[in-house]
Amino acid sequence: MDACIERGTSQVRDQLAAVAAHVQLMQQIDATLDPSTGPSATRMRRFRAVVARLRRGPDPVHQHIAQTMVSFLKGLFAGGNDLDLPVDNLELERAFRLPKGHERRIHGHAHAGVRIVHRGPSLLLVLDAHARHPEPFTFEELAPWVHTQAPASQLECQRRRGIMRRARSRKKRSLLLAELERRYREVTRVN
Repeated sequence: MDACIERGTSQVRDQLAAVAAHVQLMQQIDATLDPSTGPSATRMRRFRAVVARLRRGPDPVHQHIAQTMVSFLKGLFAGGNDLDLPVDNLELERAFRLPKGHERRIHGHAHAGVRIVHRGPSLLLVLDAHARHPEPFTFEELAPWVHTQAPASQLECQRRRGIMRRARSRKKRSLLLAELERRYREVTRVN
């Protein structure tokens, strides 16, 4: 019985040592991502050094972590040294949570819906304006933005949403299909 307990204790001790090593590795990776630890270029060099070290190691967990790190590398240091950008996904979600709460209070719904997704690039700035500009806007402050157009990606998203809404409607579906067929024939017609 004592040998069995000793063997179980030994296995737990080994597993805890492995977890401690993984925690230390995660802390090293986190230090490369924290903007307060140095300029972006330096942190990127340290990040790549950690990736290279993990790739060389025999541990499959380390190789998987290295592969994941490489897949995220493109966007991690995109902001350069600008500390006003969200540091991680949690901070980004906190930035988007404010408009959702605002939307819920306006409409009395538990969920803000997909409106923020479809109109987010321009709507987010409007819904979040009170956080950065507590006093009412003056005409002079808003005048330069009178003729501003929504971003092309947002307009395309709204167009696709309109098509999908028409496709879900039993009444409008046949009209949509007829229109799409007509557009297809026009594009494929040989002149």
